[in-house]
Amino acid sequence: MPKRLAGKVALVTGASRGIGRAISIALAKEAAQVVLAARSRRGLRETAEQVKNAGGKANIVVTDLTEEDSIKNLVTVIGKNLGQLDILVNNAGITHSAKLEETATADWDRCFQVNARAPFILCREALPLLRKAAAAYIINIASVVGIKGYPLQSAYTASKHALRGMTTSLAEELKGSKIRVHLLCPGGVDTELVQRVRPDIRKEDLIQPQEIAELVLYLVTHKGNAVVDELHIRRAASSPWF
Repeated sequence: MPKRLAGKVALVTGASRGIGRAISIALAKEAAQVVLAARSRRGLRETAEQVKNAGGKANIVVTDLTEEDSIKNLVTVIGKNLGQLDILVNNAGITHSAKLEETATADWDRCFQVNARAPFILCREALPLLRKAAAAYIINIASVVGIKGYPLQSAYTASKHALRGMTTSLAEELKGSKIRVHLLCPGGVDTELVQRVRPDIRKEDLIQPQEIAELVLYLVTHKGNAVVDELHIRRAASSPWF
């Protein structure tokens, strides 16, 4: 059976672990060439090895998403070395837990740098490459907090609301083009970040990173007249219709 993403190039941020690693492996299994971006070279090498074991090909670009020049370099490297980009997955994210009155401006700014500013810059810089593709996809990974609010997470929540807002506007701007823009808003996923922020959730109740990866794979392999703009993904143990 032919691989559905053969000849495609995908970029995944936050690819050194968790959801980003799972997405990278899932795309590689369908023969996409995956560009892995994160700060941890060691983590990226581990992901690259798993991509290789899955039968795919990985390209590592160590990237600091708080630095605009580093983000621009990432896109430049892709254009120079691969000459194309078909799938952009803005997955990287950080959180901060504190009461609003105890949240330092630096912590607020860092959440926005990684969770909202970096995807903005990356979308802007990658659009010329994405426009060259026969069919291209931008998938932004937000969070349940992108549509809700939780105590002690004001900085994180605000940054994910910002990402959701940018995504909806970008989708309108690209309507009718060959680029589709999607947003995923998952609840608690079994990652280091969630385990740290929500230790009250039982590990066995958490969504698995592979489940998110399967949804990403669905979005980038189904191009009919039916379009899924946004996916709200909750834990089976949580309340429906959040």
